[in-house]
Amino acid sequence: MPVQDKREGTGSRLKAGWAAGVVLGIAVGALGVLVMARQVAFNWPGHWLARSTQIDVSQPTVVNKIQQLQRLETVVYTMDKIVSGEKENAILPDFLAGDRLLMIVHGEVIAGVDFSALKSGDVMVDGKRVRLRLPAGQLFSTRLDNARTRVYSRQTGLLVPVDPNLESQVREEAERQLQQAALLDGILKTAKVNARATLTSLLQGLGFEKVEFQEN
Repeated sequence: MPVQDKREGTGSRLKAGWAAGVVLGIAVGALGVLVMARQVAFNWPGHWLARSTQIDVSQPTVVNKIQQLQRLETVVYTMDKIVSGEKENAILPDFLAGDRLLMIVHGEVIAGVDFSALKSGDVMVDGKRVRLRLPAGQLFSTRLDNARTRVYSRQTGLLVPVDPNLESQVREEAERQLQQAALLDGILKTAKVNARATLTSLLQGLGFEKVEFQEN
């Protein structure tokens, strides 16, 4: 009688182990199926799980992005120049009443485009194509580098004192000449060309495929 109980206990344990193995096998198989299905879903073109990227290229967004550039400095002209100034007397010669100053100046002229006044009507969006009315180039500043600008020579007549205003007047004339030289060299045209290149990169980064500019 005890032997029979032992056999029955062993059989019960075998059945329980077999059932547990079946359950474990089903669980592993189901997990494998899920992994394979997920892999197929990500690799299968056009599957319902595929996601598309949406980029907002609406007109107000484009205008705001460009307006954030504000006064875009696109070109800097750096120049050296010799400028002279003098005061003369109508009667006496220069060595008695003259005052002459020779100055070596180093300065820069900065130009660019001002986008702060850009309006919605200046930007036209058509799908992946954008057309922009580009503002005219402007001179932003002309300034001398005081560390590299110096008086080269000064000659004052024997009968007159040094004029304290002559150097300031020569500096003003130097700034005017630097600005004029930059304008004659086409600084405003260069400023606009560089602005177009900057805006093209910006708009292409927003998702536009074709960028066109309309001249004022």
